[in-house]
Amino acid sequence: MIMKITKFIPKGAVVLNMTPKDKNEAIDILLDLLVKSNIVKDKEAVRKDIWAREAGGSTGLNDGLATPHAQSENIKKPAIAAMTVPNGVDFDSCDGKPARLFFLFAAPEKADPKSLTEMGRLSVLLMDSEFKEALIKAKTTEEFLKLIETKETERSAEELKSKSVEHVKILAVTACPTGISSSHMAAEALKKAAAKKGVAIHVETRGAEGVYDELSDEDIKEADAIIVAASAAVPMHRFNGKRIIQTAVITGINRPEQLIERVLSGQITIHHQEEDDASLSKKILRKIKSLFS
Repeated sequence: MIMKITKFIPKGAVVLNMTPKDKNEAIDILLDLLVKSNIVKDKEAVRKDIWAREAGGSTGLNDGLATPHAQSENIKKPAIAAMTVPNGVDFDSCDGKPARLFFLFAAPEKADPKSLTEMGRLSVLLMDSEFKEALIKAKTTEEFLKLIETKETERSAEELKSKSVEHVKILAVTACPTGISSSHMAAEALKKAAAKKGVAIHVETRGAEGVYDELSDEDIKEADAIIVAASAAVPMHRFNGKRIIQTAVITGINRPEQLIERVLSGQITIHHQEEDDASLSKKILRKIKSLFS
């Protein structure tokens, strides 16, 4: 049985209409919510983990959303803290806009993979701009949580209807170091972009919690093209001889339509891998890190 997203949000871990002065204070407010909820064992250690993640690329995404996160031995169990900042605060977001809706995703270093995936479903729901705006405008914590529960129920119904694709032509792999939010958000964005074009797509998601919806050898054999949007190592040898687009996971989130268009226009090259995955992955990671430098 899938655990509801709201079960990961401790009582008292949602604050509305806040006015942090900067990114540092915004993170501290969220972290304090989990400290008070007895989720965090060592506040300073977890703060360092969160900022270490931010150093690799801001978790301030597009259109007012920020999803700071960390996995740490100083976190007792998977949990989410939430905050709305209607007037916004600078969070080094990808689009340069102030962040107005915050979710801090926290998980133990060796968290149950299933729990991380279930918690990460929230990031998929947040791809809906109307839902996001409704959360920002929520007047009470009860309304805020009810909005999440309702949206999750609607999403589950949509997923049941979409499981009728018989043949996959475009494949994708999304990956991030934790797999709590970015990989799922990129996957959702690519699915929506493909749906707009009437194209079937099968997306494999990767993170610290493991691999989900893994591409089979048969899938890869029949695919016309493969999109790899990753900020973590992805085994590439299986794609030898296939038409590939390789990019950062943030591109999968921010520019999925562009990636689908490139596939449909044939603006991609054949993948040839002569190096092993370990050495190639290091090169890819260096290239991705350079995007944030």
